[in-house]
Amino acid sequence: MFSFKKPEWFIFDLYKFTLKSKYSCDYLCNFATVNFSSKTIENAVNALSGFPGVGKRSALRMVMHLLKRPVEEAENLSKVINKLKTELTQCTVCCNISDSNICSICNSVNRNRLLVCVVEDMMDVMAIENTGQYNGMYHVLGGLISPIDGVGPEELNIRELVARMENEPPEEIIIALNANIEGDTTAFYLARKLQSFPIKISTISKGISVGSELEYTDEITLGRSLTARVPYSI
Repeated sequence: MFSFKKPEWFIFDLYKFTLKSKYSCDYLCNFATVNFSSKTIENAVNALSGFPGVGKRSALRMVMHLLKRPVEEAENLSKVINKLKTELTQCTVCCNISDSNICSICNSVNRNRLLVCVVEDMMDVMAIENTGQYNGMYHVLGGLISPIDGVGPEELNIRELVARMENEPPEEIIIALNANIEGDTTAFYLARKLQSFPIKISTISKGISVGSELEYTDEITLGRSLTARVPYSI
């Protein structure tokens, strides 16, 4: 049987929903034009809201949190942010972000130097490292070819990659880029650029993720999974 709330409870819930929606809407609509009591706070909110995924409301929460913290904590945060721009550099070997001219991965004697994985940025290096399944070297492109955004091959670290192939060629290049138009375009360009070198060029397999269902998988991913099928082993 169906159970219904008493009329007074229904009216109360409806009132709470209406009240919440009204004030939330008013707050969001008026926040952009709110008058701050301090120009310093307003500047801090505007600066923090420039970060990806951080809106004005979240930025204000951060500012209010910082105001409640000790001065030493705010000074330490300032120093850390400043070091991001003054002390970090680009690895001369793989072009990854590093604390020194040669990053810890390229400087390690335990890495397989006959294997180079080409990725877009540092976040991809971290993702692959977290798998614990790869022990080779990397090369960070610093982006993907995207004519719409004005990013061509000259803006990427492709010249440095070709130089690595000439000076210390590996046995295999693994192209590990995003499965989108920009990633496929960049992968095709790299394959054409490196085909003259006597090295194996491979790419990571693209298919159905673990735990997903076929009926919710897009046609391109499902088609690639069927084309790149592998023998079933027991």
